[in-house]
Amino acid sequence: MTLRDRILQCAESKFPVYRQIALDIHAHPETSNHEYFACNLLSEQLKTEGFDITTDVAGHPTGFTAVYKAQKPGPVLVFLAEYDALAGLGHGCGHNLFGATSLLAAVCLKQVIDEVGGEVRVYGTPGEEGGENGSAKGSFVREGFFKDVDAALCVHPGSSEHELTHEEIACAPFRVEFKGRASHAAANPQEGINALDALIMVFNAIGLLRQQLPQDVRIHGIVTKGGDAPNIIPDYTEGRFYVRAANVKRMMAVYRKLEHIVEGAALQTGCTGLMELTQNVVDNILPTPSFDAVYLKNLLSLGEEYHNPKHAPLGSSDVGNVSQCIPVIQPMIRISEVPLAGHTIEKREACRSEMGLRSILTGSEALALTALDLILDPALLESIKREHAAVVAAQES
Repeated sequence: MTLRDRILQCAESKFPVYRQIALDIHAHPETSNHEYFACNLLSEQLKTEGFDITTDVAGHPTGFTAVYKAQKPGPVLVFLAEYDALAGLGHGCGHNLFGATSLLAAVCLKQVIDEVGGEVRVYGTPGEEGGENGSAKGSFVREGFFKDVDAALCVHPGSSEHELTHEEIACAPFRVEFKGRASHAAANPQEGINALDALIMVFNAIGLLRQQLPQDVRIHGIVTKGGDAPNIIPDYTEGRFYVRAANVKRMMAVYRKLEHIVEGAALQTGCTGLMELTQNVVDNILPTPSFDAVYLKNLLSLGEEYHNPKHAPLGSSDVGNVSQCIPVIQPMIRISEVPLAGHTIEKREACRSEMGLRSILTGSEALALTALDLILDPALLESIKREHAAVVAAQES
């Protein structure tokens, strides 16, 4: 059999195992850095497949690395795995499929890696959806896990159409708190320092700031603590916010404006104010079109159709942090006959449907074949790396 045939045969034979893994993770949804069931299930499976496993990595107890290195030299390729769920909804973004697909792709590439040379890795990265110590790929980048990596690959459950890697905007999740002084709101209001007034000022100031913001900037927030009773002047309030923009540089410029707003609200009310990031900053995604072209070639070779859907960059993903340092693909794979909105009950149910589960097979085959192409054609890999470097340079200019 050819190398390609061996990859496809591996995917077909092992698909039932990874299909069940996806169903098990779907049935046990876990949020950021609490994905103990999923982390154990995925890492133990990779151990049985012959990978060297390390857990509790990059400051994330539910993160892991899986490594298999051939004796023959070659490129280092990483398959990214996500497996966190959405609070209160479960797997409405499809990370149960995401993790299983990346694992099966890595296992299939491992079948031929001793022959062609190189190193195959899986990085289990918690909390893509954000939350407690969220967006672990930022930690993996910061801690140097990609310094010796040539390229990274993953595929994300999508909707009713296949899509290639598209731009996603940067995001900085942060919290604001104010501390004042409690007092009876009727009997002694003059003794109080109203922390809720300060937080309301922040919301109002953000509303006014929007008039002077670029088109791509988004700011949204909620009140997580607003007081305890109407007759008590609140002495502590907290809000949670996201600020997003097309790139990190612009986003952080807006972030500094927001810091001034918080400082001003504290000064006007007499409160003590605090503004701080609640997790890793999420970078914008930088696609490398020639890398996606290799994936698309392999996807079409599997009998799939691609209609070139248009996509406006509206969301954020910590795959962007990886894309800032090495070439990466994150195409969206078809899981439904009808369009689906992300983070919905409908998307959650599609991610355990037969069509959704079947995407594990298609996605893993396309990813593994793409990785094989990069190994067999060093000139192709080098051209992808040059294009990526040019994209990064163009962003910084």
